[in-house]
Amino acid sequence: MTGRLLISALLASCTGVKPDLTGAVMKPQMTAWYVSPQGNDAAAGDLNHPLKSINTAVSKMKAGDTLFVRGGSYTEIITISKSDIVIMAMPQEQPVVDMTGYIVSASTTVLTIGASRNVTVAGIAFCNLKSNKPWADVNGIVVNNGSSSITLRNNNVYNIEHNVAPEQGRSGHGILIIGNTAEVVKDILVEENIIHDTKTGYSENLTINGYVDGFIIRGNTIYNTENIGIDAAGGYAANPTPALNYARNGLITENELYNIDMTRGPIGGVHGHGAIGIYVDGARNIIVERNRVHDADRGIGIVSETDAFPTSYCKVRNNFVYNCWRTGIYLGGYLNYTSGGTRNCYVVNNTLFMNNREPGAFSEIEGELRMTELCFDNVMMNNLVYARPTDVFFHKYTSTGSGNVINHNLYYTTGTPQWIWNGVPYITMATWQAGAGQDNAAIYGINPMLVNTNTPDLHLQPASPASAGAYMLHDSIVGALDIDGHARKSGGRLTIGAHQL
Repeated sequence: MTGRLLISALLASCTGVKPDLTGAVMKPQMTAWYVSPQGNDAAAGDLNHPLKSINTAVSKMKAGDTLFVRGGSYTEIITISKSDIVIMAMPQEQPVVDMTGYIVSASTTVLTIGASRNVTVAGIAFCNLKSNKPWADVNGIVVNNGSSSITLRNNNVYNIEHNVAPEQGRSGHGILIIGNTAEVVKDILVEENIIHDTKTGYSENLTINGYVDGFIIRGNTIYNTENIGIDAAGGYAANPTPALNYARNGLITENELYNIDMTRGPIGGVHGHGAIGIYVDGARNIIVERNRVHDADRGIGIVSETDAFPTSYCKVRNNFVYNCWRTGIYLGGYLNYTSGGTRNCYVVNNTLFMNNREPGAFSEIEGELRMTELCFDNVMMNNLVYARPTDVFFHKYTSTGSGNVINHNLYYTTGTPQWIWNGVPYITMATWQAGAGQDNAAIYGINPMLVNTNTPDLHLQPASPASAGAYMLHDSIVGALDIDGHARKSGGRLTIGAHQL
């Protein structure tokens, strides 16, 4: 199956979206171009006479052409505004666009793909773009200006750094997909890339922002980064038209994120462990499934930082979230700050383990599952929560919001149990159920029998009590596959947590 057909099938099955694939088929006649650090820009550009500059090669390409980038080091700012082209590493070779020593005088991006259609960039490293200039943020890769049918695959983005003080506009991105025009950015596939060792300040490492409709973020590895790992966002003036200014209809799946840690930079001195592995903020109809988030500041957030853009109609399902500094999975608006909140979302069949290694911003335990403000009509069911001895299973901070359903979760700790509802703590299952009016079918106090709590391995042993007790959610809510890609339901049963027995 081709990449374009694959993205269409995945989005249609997971979100109901059918991306516009018009013109996505490559033209039948193709010219192969070659570029090498040892090449010459006056050469023919064939295998035996390669060009030297990637930009020069791109300027010569026509629809249907492929550029093979030979191994070695290149230093150039690359801009693509063409369609129906492929730029890829020469098989078995590693090209590196290395910006070491490049003087950043204004906001700078190593590779920009703008106003383009059906472009693939694969197998190339983009690295060492560093800025010490205030307000001059840096980016590895940017896709913008109404581009569509773009694939970024198996690239390596690292050492992208904005090394200024927080008050000097500290910002940057590893990969940024931004819908900044009236023409939608759509049919985006970002898969199997590695983003690591970045310092992005108040920005993120892999961001989808503004008028972006239809995307898959799959199989990427993000680690040793400052601030947020993956962010699907809305409400941040990325697009001048408010009705267009949010990401929508996306799938974030099979990614691994770890050491997502704000304390890697000076912002951490103000906010502590305030970063998030996967963040949906003001976006709509996003599925976050089958990811592994661990040793991050926080695990997964479906929240809103802006007043007019509640995070809505999202599903967080079948994820492993463990060993985070603060909360595992959380919803809602920021306390005493915004009025957006979280609406009509599902948090189902996730496994959370030993998060909340330190107190939150208010010296409180944030909770394995957390609701802050303005949560309306959300469902949190069938989650397996294995908490630290001093942890909080579920923490709802205020009485704002309504219509939320919490039930059929499995809770276990070797310490004292605690739930908090509207700021009131409960230390027994019975008082929690009565006080919150929730979780009447929950399971508490029975060891879920994880395979290994030391490594950890969050899969279930065959005799686990999680094999029974789950509410049989519809496939459209719980998904077709568990954390390992196996059938989400088996033998007419649905297992509590992310692993299906």
